[in-house]
Amino acid sequence: MTAEPVRLGLPAHRAPTATKSLRAGIAKQILRLATRQVPVDVVLPDGSLLNRRAGAPTAGRPGRPGIVLRRPESVYSRLAANPKIGLGEAYTAGDWHAADGTDLADALTPYAERLSGLLPGWMLRLRRLVDQPIPADQRGAVEDSQENISAHYDLGNDMFAAFLDPSLSYSSALFDRTRPLAEQDLEEAQLRKVGAALDLAGVGAGDDLLEIGTGWGTLAIEAARRGARVTTVTLSVEQAALARERIEEAGLSDRVEVLVQDYRHVVGTFDAVVSVEMIEAVGERYWPDYFAALSRLVRPGGAVALQAIVMPHQRYLATRHSYGWVQKHIFPGGLIPSETVISEQAAQAGLRVTRTDRFGADYAETLRRWRSAFLASWPTIRSDTFDEGFRRTWEYYLAYCEAGFRAGVIDVAQIRLEPDERHHP
Repeated sequence: MTAEPVRLGLPAHRAPTATKSLRAGIAKQILRLATRQVPVDVVLPDGSLLNRRAGAPTAGRPGRPGIVLRRPESVYSRLAANPKIGLGEAYTAGDWHAADGTDLADALTPYAERLSGLLPGWMLRLRRLVDQPIPADQRGAVEDSQENISAHYDLGNDMFAAFLDPSLSYSSALFDRTRPLAEQDLEEAQLRKVGAALDLAGVGAGDDLLEIGTGWGTLAIEAARRGARVTTVTLSVEQAALARERIEEAGLSDRVEVLVQDYRHVVGTFDAVVSVEMIEAVGERYWPDYFAALSRLVRPGGAVALQAIVMPHQRYLATRHSYGWVQKHIFPGGLIPSETVISEQAAQAGLRVTRTDRFGADYAETLRRWRSAFLASWPTIRSDTFDEGFRRTWEYYLAYCEAGFRAGVIDVAQIRLEPDERHHP
């Protein structure tokens, strides 16, 4: 566990100045305008609807998703201060919640589905006036990377184990689309994902495999069981310790080496390189270094398999320089790429994309199961270290991401890269 308590509850806003009051009033009107485009009731403390249209019912409707603004003025103030961060911080603070009978992801998904049309174009063009730049220490420099990774993954192995499946896989599972989801175990789907990544890279007996981003060792274990020799690197001390224990318990310590090391410092070459949901933590400024390392580390005739969360290229271009809620509260230094960026960066490093398999709907289901398990396990997670603000932050994080995948705003893909012999060093 972390040495100091993780307290994410946010204080209620102080009495606003005239300027803050004006901005909050504007935020209220913008929120009213935006929420009228979405089939979700926004209920005020007196039971009336913020987003009521003329002639519509004055209160929430049975069977329709709803959210309740418990402290609406605080919500408006937070949105006025930062539209991209304020809504999530308001949820952490308890300023709003899903209405009775409404799942949080069900309330958020309709907004994600209409993201580009919630506000008039002229308002969207003013985004740069309110966007905050990404802090300097979250841009992926070697000296900052370990601190950023530790901020998330060193929350404690026990915390993650409380809601992950027994494989301790903290990335999208891959479900069997020929069978009902309800019949499929999450661990089975996670191992299917691992197998697919190894297959994509062509990992077999006798191969030298480099894994960038160890997690808790599941992929390294499965690769070693295939007869591969595995070097796996991570920046999380806690993950590395548990991964070594699990590898030893599996009797595979002679085939797997776990290093707490930045991928940029890895030496040697490998028949295959696999990296599952690591690129999102690299930082845009260092993507050229990342792909240059992949190109340098993979042998001629070998392959790289990336599993990456991706977004449409136009959305990436519109948001790449702004600082969002997930970056501030969950993944410091993170940025989701587009498939176009991955292809371009790979080409510049002497690699080419030869296959892409997308499965965003599977990530939505994975997140749904994680959130359900997290909330069910909360009595065992809660402590002086993890308070109620932490619970609400993680509940919002998991639901927010689920909504994004359900709406197709973000996707996940396994991507095979091969050395381009014309340009590969």
